Amino acid sequence: MTEPDLESLRERAASGDRDAVDQLVELAGERGDLTELRSLADGGNTDAAAQLVELASERGDMDELRRLADGGDRDAADQLVELAAERVDVAELRRLADGGNRDAADVLADLTDEAEAEDPE
Repeated sequence: MTEPDLESLRERAASGDRDAVDQLVELAGERGDLTELRSLADGGNTDAAAQLVELASERGDMDELRRLADGGDRDAADQLVELAAERVDVAELRRLADGGNRDAADVLADLTDEAEAEDPE
């Protein structure tokens, strides 16, 4: 799609054309365009938000997942906990747990139990 075509699609979407919005989300996802997805998601488009979470997860983009999770996106929070657990990022898990994320608290407790089992002193 050419830039003029894309701009036309954005204009149609801005004027309320739901099909144009859906196309923009799909194209942005295919291109991996986090900026376009972020703009659409910030405008309230849940499909764009879901696509943004998916792309950020695939890329291991903890900053984007953190931004989304801190904004209340539960899927982003789940992915952030999963990624932090995979990386054994205790600081991130503690931050999430301190913010009330029970999944992060559970993972943190499991990691603590494992560490204590390995070092019984």
